[in-house]
Amino acid sequence: MATVTQQDVAPLHKHLNVTINKEDYLPTFEKSLKEYSKKANIPGFRKGMVPAGLIKKMYGNSLFVDEVLKIVDKEVFQYLESEKLDIFAQPLPVDMNLGQLDVNKPNNYTFTFEVGMKPDFQLPDLSKEKVKRYKVQVTDEMVNEEVERLRTRYGNMTEPETVSNDENVLNLAFVETDTDGNEIEGGIKKDNSLLVKYFKESFRPSLIGKKKDDSFQLKLDDALEGQEKEWVLNDLGIDSATDKNFKVTITKVGLIEPRELNEEFFAQLFPNEEVKTEEAFREKIKAELQKQWDAESKNQLQHNLYHVLLDHTSIDFPTEFLKRWLKTQGENNQAKSDEEVEQEFPQFTNQLKWSLISEKLIQQNGIQVDPDEIRQFAKQQLLGYMGMQALDEEQQWVRDYIDRMMKDRKYVEDAYNRLQTQKLFDWAETQVNADETSITKEEFLKMNEEHQHHHH
Repeated sequence: MATVTQQDVAPLHKHLNVTINKEDYLPTFEKSLKEYSKKANIPGFRKGMVPAGLIKKMYGNSLFVDEVLKIVDKEVFQYLESEKLDIFAQPLPVDMNLGQLDVNKPNNYTFTFEVGMKPDFQLPDLSKEKVKRYKVQVTDEMVNEEVERLRTRYGNMTEPETVSNDENVLNLAFVETDTDGNEIEGGIKKDNSLLVKYFKESFRPSLIGKKKDDSFQLKLDDALEGQEKEWVLNDLGIDSATDKNFKVTITKVGLIEPRELNEEFFAQLFPNEEVKTEEAFREKIKAELQKQWDAESKNQLQHNLYHVLLDHTSIDFPTEFLKRWLKTQGENNQAKSDEEVEQEFPQFTNQLKWSLISEKLIQQNGIQVDPDEIRQFAKQQLLGYMGMQALDEEQQWVRDYIDRMMKDRKYVEDAYNRLQTQKLFDWAETQVNADETSITKEEFLKMNEEHQHHHH
């Protein structure tokens, strides 16, 4: 009869010694051998009539090793279950010597596995944590900017004869040249579309008065800067080298005429609302902006709570075991180097720490997701894809889409995890006594930027 004993190696790090006797594996090995002989297809013998001795000679050792390891695995996992050992990952074999397994000399065998134990730990009391809930104040200036953005977004594109101001849209054909303006064979050729105001202020006057089919020479550093230059570099497939020369041809001059602020425009943006006046329209825009910034504030608070839980929870790990386990997780079964393990280990344990924290909170608070919530999640995603605000789920094509998603196991698992994580943070938000603090949009954005810089 097989026996399993455990031995402490280090805190949270154990060895499991598994001893199996001949009677534990020989019956299943003999049965496996007979079954294989019935299925074996060997030239010179009818199927199912291959002598057992020949099968044993040809495949016996491979089958023997398989059966012994199956029994060992079974004993290990039965022991883990019966002893209720809460472990990380899978047990790792220690110096496993398969050379000792000889089908012609069956014996009693002992194998050793190492396991890392999940630690016990205390979560912080969120009600005692000092956190802030920021309230971004929506100003008239923010409302004006959004109104102008929407007027332009839904405006009508016209094609004036000449470039007249910073708001003109230029369709451009870029062709790489040498410094003399001669086209480089095999050089970059790419079409792009840019607003005049994307160019450097000092370069813009040179574009005024130009027409369709006009060409000009351009050096990127002379004409563009900042984010706009990065956009063009990415579109042209250029890294940081900006000393290239281009012949640029205007293929189209456009200008967006902003929409008028009238009932037709209001109804297009808010079809299910009674928005009749410009004042009501601006109030609606203000309310929508406030909802967006409140959502940003909620995300910021929940992100802060993530760091509170992570930073204020102390967890010990079986470090040596986890490093050994991480070492075996290379691609294509290639072990990672010690340097790779050391480099990855801090982020790995951070993720593991959060996994333990969230697992404990979910279990303690019974945070679950039911199928109807996943169906609703799929519907909301469909709305997002289609840029719509509402869908009738009774429509056949909508039901078909949702039903198809519900049959996709990976999709359902991903949706479940996302919804459960969101519920976890919604719960955490109810546990804190957050001080509501008024803040400007600029202060809020700067704070988030500094936070991201700090955590990278």
